[in-house]
Amino acid sequence: MFEIIFGYLERSSLITIFVLGVLSLYLFITIWIFVYRFLSLGQWLSKESSSLEQMHMGAASVSIQSIINSCMKKADTPNAKIFEMCEYAATKEATRGLTILSLIASTSPFIGLFGTVISILEAFAGLGTQKSATLSVVAPAISEALVATAAGIFVAIFAYSFHLLLKRRAYELTTTIAMQCDLLLSNKNRNEK
Repeated sequence: MFEIIFGYLERSSLITIFVLGVLSLYLFITIWIFVYRFLSLGQWLSKESSSLEQMHMGAASVSIQSIINSCMKKADTPNAKIFEMCEYAATKEATRGLTILSLIASTSPFIGLFGTVISILEAFAGLGTQKSATLSVVAPAISEALVATAAGIFVAIFAYSFHLLLKRRAYELTTTIAMQCDLLLSNKNRNEK
């Protein structure tokens, strides 16, 4: 396996190696963002869900671990505007990293395609110097050139899938926070009557 990879890299141009290096970096960043954000959003969602459940069971306010608790401390009297700002802050924090995944998902196929085009140009330039260009000579050169496109598509699939998974997790979190804010406001309005 390693012999095939090293053999391919030896035959490849500097641009192709650079393209594959960028795509490898993209894949590493994609996986790192996904794992880190998925775990951190999971912990945060667990805390907010627990706080919401306590409120449904009759608690007068959110738990100490909820982000809403820190927002309520910043205001003299909790109101709709404070809770709205708290929801915005939570949404901003929950969706951090999604832009990078979106950029990687949209640019990696083009980067791979660029590497393929350069490799095909080099393959045809090399074939032009040979006396005969049979299928047995042309096919390996073109198949090696298509590796960059395949790598770009491979990275894009993971980046796009991870983007959607994290976006859904962020939506669940912000919805849970919004439900807590709505419960707090309804309890406040009920107590004022």
